[in-house]
Order: sequence, then C-alpha cells, then structure tokens
Amino acid sequence: MTSLKYMSGFGNEHASEDPRYPGALPEGQNNPQVCPYGLYAEQLSGSAFTCPRATNRRSWLYRILPSVCHKPFQPLQEGHLTHNWDEVEPDPNQLRWKPFEIPKASQNKLDFVSGLHTLCGAGEPRGRNGIAIHIFVCNTSMLDRCLYNSDGDFLIVPQQGKLLITTEFGKMLVEPNEICVIQQGMRFSVEVFGETRGYILEVYGAHFELPDLGPIGANGLANPRDFLVPVAWYEDRKIPRGYTVISKYQGKLFTAQQIGKSNANFKLLESQRWSPPCSSTALALKFLRRWSPGERAKALQDFSPFNVVAWHGNYTPYKYHLENFMVINSVAFDHADPSIFTVLTAKSTRPGVAIADFVIFPPRWGVANNTFRPPYYHRNCMSEFMGLIKGHYEAKEEGFQPGGASLHSMMTPHGPDADCFEKASKAKLEPERVAEGTMAFMFESSLSMAVTEWGLKTSNCLDKNYYKCWEPLKSHFNPNCK
Repeated sequence: MTSLKYMSGFGNEHASEDPRYPGALPEGQNNPQVCPYGLYAEQLSGSAFTCPRATNRRSWLYRILPSVCHKPFQPLQEGHLTHNWDEVEPDPNQLRWKPFEIPKASQNKLDFVSGLHTLCGAGEPRGRNGIAIHIFVCNTSMLDRCLYNSDGDFLIVPQQGKLLITTEFGKMLVEPNEICVIQQGMRFSVEVFGETRGYILEVYGAHFELPDLGPIGANGLANPRDFLVPVAWYEDRKIPRGYTVISKYQGKLFTAQQIGKSNANFKLLESQRWSPPCSSTALALKFLRRWSPGERAKALQDFSPFNVVAWHGNYTPYKYHLENFMVINSVAFDHADPSIFTVLTAKSTRPGVAIADFVIFPPRWGVANNTFRPPYYHRNCMSEFMGLIKGHYEAKEEGFQPGGASLHSMMTPHGPDADCFEKASKAKLEPERVAEGTMAFMFESSLSMAVTEWGLKTSNCLDKNYYKCWEPLKSHFNPNCK
C-alpha cells in the first residue's frame, strides 16, 4: 500500500490540492464565476453560518461534478441501525458482552454499512440531541458505494483489522490503536483487508472537541498537532455498474445513484494542459464553450463522489494515534477521576457536562502511595460504555475481552471484580507499569442509554453471568481493628 500523506493540527484551517493539478484552488475568493480547470465550487457547512468564529466549521470543495447530481433517494433495508430506544424494556443491570462475532465472508459478505449494528443510545437525531453506540463487523470492502451521515459525527474505533477510508478530502489508513472522526455530511467509503471489527460513537447535534485543560496548563492529554487530516486526492473514472450513495438520515438508511459523468468534460480540460492553470474567467469560458452538445449529453452517467481535486477549510475528517496521548496521573495518593484520560469531548449546553466523552486507559506508571490503585467502586450520574482494543483491562482481567464491551448505566454500581480487589489490597506498593500492552476505552455520556434488541438478544453475545464476578466479594469488617 502506498504511504499516505497527512496534514497535522486539530481544527486548523487547511488547504490542499491533488498534486496532479496544481493551482486548482481559486486565489483570493471561494466562489469565482469559473473555477480553475472548470471545477465546481461546493461548500460543506458543519455549523450554522452565524456561529461565532471560534466554533464556525466549513470547508470549500472544488470538484469535477457537484454532489447534487443524483437520482432520488429510496429507503435501504440493510444492517441493524436504529434509534428506537423502546424496542425492549429498560434494563438497569450491569451488562457485558463477549467479543462480537465476525461472519466469515464465505457465509455472509458484510461491508462496513451492512455490518453496522446499533447496540445502545439515547436521544433523537431529529431533535439534534443524543448519541448512539454501534458495533461494526465486516469482511469485505465497500464496492462502488459510499456513506454519509446526516444525523451526526462518527467516531470510529477499529479493534481488529485496518480500515482504508476514502473521503471527499482524501484517504486515511486507520489501524487498531488509532481512531478517526468522520464528521456530519462527509462522504466516505471503507476498504478492509479481512475480518474487521470495531466500535462507533455517534453524536447528534455537537462536534467533538479537545477538552479544556484548566490547571493542567497549555500541554497534555491529546496534543492538537498529533491529529492528522488527509491531503486532497480525486478519482475520475467510469463505473459501469453505477455508483451508490447511502445516506443515514433520521436514523434510517437511504440510497441514491449518482447521475453524472465528468470524464468527457474534464479530460478535454486536461488535454488543454492549462499552464499556468486557468483562473481567468474569459479564458475558462472559451474552453468551456468547446464542449459540444454531444459531449454534454454524455454527462448523465455514473461517477465517483470522490472527485474533489482541491479543498480548503476547517471542517475535515481526521485521525489520531492513541499512543500519542500524554497521560496525566496521580503521583502522590488516591485514584484520580477518569476525566484525566479524555481524548475528545462533545459538549452539551450545560457547562462542564458532555453529551459524550471519549476516554482511554493507556499504558502508564502507577506510583500512588497508600492507595488502592485499580478503579474504585463507583456509582455515576453518567452512563459508562467500555470497549477493549487489546490486552487485559486492569479491573477485570477475566471475562472482559478485546472486541467485547460493557455498559454500566446511570447509578448502577460497578468496580473491580473480586480477584482484582483481593490482589490490589495485598499488593506491595511500588512503582509499576499499569496496562502494559493494553488499550481500553470508555464512551461516557450524560444521557441515560437504552440497549437495543440486537444488543440484548439477537447478537447472542450478552454475558448473562457478568454479575457473578462480584459474588465472591466478602466482608473484611473488623470492629476491633482500626
């Protein structure tokens, strides 16, 4: 696989051109009468036009044909996506799932879209407030079809297998121990290289941000420069079988066919080899008039949505490697709250309260004195969903497996299992490496999440004996020993 290039920086203003067509970005304005190379200008808005400058998100895309060229959308019955949180009765119990099964391609071919399964969530995409947690299991690549999410942002956490993600902004290779965010409205297609599995946190109505650092200071946690944005890459190819665009809209999937072919037009411009690239309106119009009616008639054929030759803006897909996280931890006593491990947050309208946080538990040093070092027993006003990318989570070394998950709902008690408690209570306290070779993560939300029928029943992965890991806990109370 050819090494991919990226630009760095979280939320930066970026500008990128496919190197095959230098000068494709207009100079001095966003929307000239005729764009260089005869491209179309199209804006993708990730925020209201009137948002304050600090939160305004948009990018300009310069493409061979605009994305509006498609036939009407039709419902697509595929996958197990839902936002119906009333499928089954509420369940406040501690829930844990065994690794979610990946079907063999010989038995059932699943690509990224057909392998999406909603596990739990809360809220409603039409009201632009809520989240959903999905599991994806797939064994084949998306072929001549792409997906975009009208409802919100996807934070994708691959656990097994790497993803080659083609977007309108360029390509990203995302491997286990990396994450990527595909923001609302961005079209993307996923290529896989065998059996692949992972987790998705979807947020409605907010975008992910870096958490405020407060007393930590200017540096720490996830540093902005470690976030990577793809560089411009385009394709302009014939697709005999047609190209399918899939929209996730109000929790359901819809499909449409692209109806435009740019080869005849763009190849004509390419043959002229404008040098320097034409930014003169008069000269561009001269070339555009050369297109015959026959060439224009050929335009109604399928084309790829990844036909963006250049773009600029601050609303982009991006990826991040979890090994780059700068861990903050206790160096004296007690166990600090897990908020110190927040990578990204999607804020709610209440100050200090998130719709969702993405939190990781990476390898680190444990040095706290006179302290029970694993996570403490806890009841939380937030919902805590955990997944495991690799290794063994310190509080539950048995039962919680890579590719599995757990959900501890609002005010449902949880904490280390009996074995972990006994070992940690008697351990010699000296500096030690914690979570070596492990990467666990948490999607934490202020919303009370419901579990889907697929999660509780159809997946057949629910561990019905989870509660038993706390049964061996015994009383150590001794009124005569202070």
